[in-house]
Amino acid sequence: MTIDEIKDNFALLDDWDDRYRYVIELGRALAPMSEQDHSAANKVQGCASQVWLARTTNKDSADRTVLHYVGDSDAHIVRGLIAILLALYSDKPARTILDTDAVALFEELGLGEHLTPQRSNGFRAMVERIRRDAREVLAAA
Repeated sequence: MTIDEIKDNFALLDDWDDRYRYVIELGRALAPMSEQDHSAANKVQGCASQVWLARTTNKDSADRTVLHYVGDSDAHIVRGLIAILLALYSDKPARTILDTDAVALFEELGLGEHLTPQRSNGFRAMVERIRRDAREVLAAA
């Protein structure tokens, strides 16, 4: 699912409970993460829940390094937030990742006003982890 499809679906849902259920459904649709990827190195610090993000890199047709992610959490709503972030950032070049404001999207979808401060802080921690990865890839290029 693309980020534009997610935004369109959010726009169709007027009630926050429906949006909340939709976020959980997005999480249920995440590709499974291997046990090997559930490692300390992939664990995201700063999240109240257990969160893992594993990155691999590939080259795209323009010979740019793109970052691919898989993710998982022990919390249903957080898995949904991961799904939104992966739709936004996964399989994108590092520069595109750094130029994309996930926090603005978070607010645009109304997530900031409906999630607990801990969940919001966890979301920001996941964003910062992905942005740090993108900075590392650019520095190594």
